[in-house]
Amino acid sequence: MLFAIFSLLSAAVFVTLDAVDVAFTEAAVGAGISTILMLATLAVTRTREERAHRLKPLAWVATVFTGAVLLYGTMDYPQVGDPTAPAHQHVAPRYIQQSGEEIGIPNVVTSVLASYRGYDTLGEVTVIFTAGIGVLCLLGPVITLFGKREKD
Repeated sequence: MLFAIFSLLSAAVFVTLDAVDVAFTEAAVGAGISTILMLATLAVTRTREERAHRLKPLAWVATVFTGAVLLYGTMDYPQVGDPTAPAHQHVAPRYIQQSGEEIGIPNVVTSVLASYRGYDTLGEVTVIFTAGIGVLCLLGPVITLFGKREKD
């Protein structure tokens, strides 16, 4: 519940910073879907006494392998704050210097997401909405089953 409250407060901060699209995403994913998934997981999992406690080596190998691949993939990234990174050479200076005049929105992030990348932002919102509907469809039987348990 603390994570949901934190996400909701973060969304409020994003709204005050004029980054409404980021606030919408934070509220939908952070406070909405994540909280629903956590509560549904708690509802359907068994206690430690009910399940056999054993390690699954294949799961550990898959997890370590995936983590190693992800770490290897980040080795080509430029260092954080590196002024010679490609994003800082061409795109970022133009957005910072000219977006206020071209778009008329005081927040650079909002002007980039709402105007320069409007179709991309629409696509992201569509993906988030579809993910939310998908989670509700997947959890529908679980929530119905959990509701019946309480009535019995």
